Amino acid sequence: MNRNPIIVALDMESAQAAGELVERLGDAVSFYKVGLELYAAAGMEFVRELIGRGKDVFLDLKFYDIGETVRRATIQAARSGARFLTVHGSKAVMRAAVEGRGESPLKLLAVTVLTSFDQTDLAELGYPCAVAELVSLRVRNALEAGLDGIVCSPLEVASVRALAPQAILVTPGVRSAGAGQGDQKRVATPAEALRAGADYLVIGRQITRAPDPRQEALRILAELGLSAPAA
Repeated sequence: MNRNPIIVALDMESAQAAGELVERLGDAVSFYKVGLELYAAAGMEFVRELIGRGKDVFLDLKFYDIGETVRRATIQAARSGARFLTVHGSKAVMRAAVEGRGESPLKLLAVTVLTSFDQTDLAELGYPCAVAELVSLRVRNALEAGLDGIVCSPLEVASVRALAPQAILVTPGVRSAGAGQGDQKRVATPAEALRAGADYLVIGRQITRAPDPRQEALRILAELGLSAPAA
């Protein structure tokens, strides 16, 4: 594989800061995640700006609401030109998102269990099962609902790939050896995640807070044995 699997998480407080980072990264990265913080600050206007610059956008908004609201919101997300959208792994939510997506090329990804959660967190939420069991249940439900992919921690990628051989697998919680984990609990290195079956790696602070974000992105690509973009 020589496709660039890195999705940089633009977890920033303004469109200006995010835009400056995109400029610094240049052609080293072509795929960006817009999550709740940046979306609340800059909205769909910034998403369209990124797309206008030739970038792919992963809208990580984790839709979770009544079916009609999710359906209508997904229609708007599809119109934006974003490539990926996350929704909660609830059957009703996923079915509504599939209906809203319609014939558009938007890919829908089901969120399984957040990488900041561990077994203790699940117990506090009232789930009596192990993390792996809940992930497997949500993967099966996502496939039945017709979703295109799954968001899961790198520690579950291999088991999810076995359940969903054709699905797009996106993994947050990815850090090179020696990089800080931040608030993530279930993590692995980029190489480990790809070997386990991931298609895309969401990487944030390791790149965005590096002294030279472009060089850090290129270093990770080299770590993965992938070629840097042509100059």
